[in-house]
Amino acid sequence: MKYTLSVLVENHPGVLSKVSGLFARRGFNIDSLAVGITEDPAISRMTIVVNGDEYIVEQVEKQLNKVIPVIKVKTLPEGEYISRELSLVKVSCHSKQRPDIMKIAELMQARIIDVAATSLTLEFTDTSERTETLISLLHPYGIREIVRTGTVAIEKGAGVTRKENT
Repeated sequence: MKYTLSVLVENHPGVLSKVSGLFARRGFNIDSLAVGITEDPAISRMTIVVNGDEYIVEQVEKQLNKVIPVIKVKTLPEGEYISRELSLVKVSCHSKQRPDIMKIAELMQARIIDVAATSLTLEFTDTSERTETLISLLHPYGIREIVRTGTVAIEKGAGVTRKENT
């Protein structure tokens, strides 16, 4: 099962290396990792997606809490958060195929951001599942390149992940 962790860390050089190193040393694989600054410039948020069971996620959470630049670790409960990832997909496209690919883009609410003689590049922001659906629909046309960000996630409703004293 996949688990999504929201990790607040001090915004300093080397913090990402410490956190990813912890995963490597423990033999845990990271499915997705996205890092960005928060509303407080001194703090960054890491959204980490890991595959495993409850025991593994519990161990990861305990180990992360021991890393000095880590401020707070929260496992986001399934169904209680919103997640998105950005994808750029370059598809082979001859003039006869262009209307078909444009229709797929329209149906999936992807934006065409570049048009060349033999390719189209689409921008798509949605869940990992919908991203996989778009990719499978475009696959028969010949995908030249895919670039995907890691997943970012935020709790639904009024809940927030923040420092205790904030």
